[in-house]
Amino acid sequence: MQNVKKFSQNKNLLLNAKKTKVMDSDKSPASSILIDNEALENVTHFNYLGANIEADGKITPDIRKRLAIATSKLKSMMNIWKSQSTPLKMRILKSCIFPVATYGCETWTLTKKDVEKIDAFEMKCYRKILRIPWTARRTNQTILQELGMKERQLLKNIKQLKLKYFGHVVRHNNLEKLCLEGAVEGRRGRGRPRRRWTQDISDWLGFSVREASILAQDRDGFRSAVWEATSYKDPP
Repeated sequence: MQNVKKFSQNKNLLLNAKKTKVMDSDKSPASSILIDNEALENVTHFNYLGANIEADGKITPDIRKRLAIATSKLKSMMNIWKSQSTPLKMRILKSCIFPVATYGCETWTLTKKDVEKIDAFEMKCYRKILRIPWTARRTNQTILQELGMKERQLLKNIKQLKLKYFGHVVRHNNLEKLCLEGAVEGRRGRGRPRRRWTQDISDWLGFSVREASILAQDRDGFRSAVWEATSYKDPP
């Protein structure tokens, strides 16, 4: 950290100790870093470029935050949702609300509860633009049929963005690829292992991450695999 401070000063960039934070992973001991004899604050979560980073590596708080921000944006546009043009409202929803909810979704590791929250948020948006109250006894399927949709779109968009990001990472030799394919020394802790970021990739594509990495070198072939993994399939 002292070297960072030294080289920053050579570029006329001053390192502010009060604005600089330290975050340790949940399995590492708390560190104490000093700058000019002033200790940096240790934090358990940090906001970086609009995304929440947690010390324990969990992504659920960030997903909840994004959905809450998107819900607030949805409520602030009530005058638009009172319009009679459903196609216009759908275009506004997909261009102004959904991108807010999915910001940074390429880094998410989705659990079953996270998927349920994303699906619930999407249906809330559809009910809002159709002006259907929560007291109305309407199933989600009838609402999708009224909109002319066969399936929900938000989770599908998240899958496409994450799969495309995976293909971009493995096609280049960079730090992201090193973090993705590297291994951490030591033994895994006791208890049920957490779901990994790459498990979404293998589950959605239907084959191993190694096979997906090889396929990603062929852009056209990988694009077809992503389309096949996220396209609508008629129920049996």
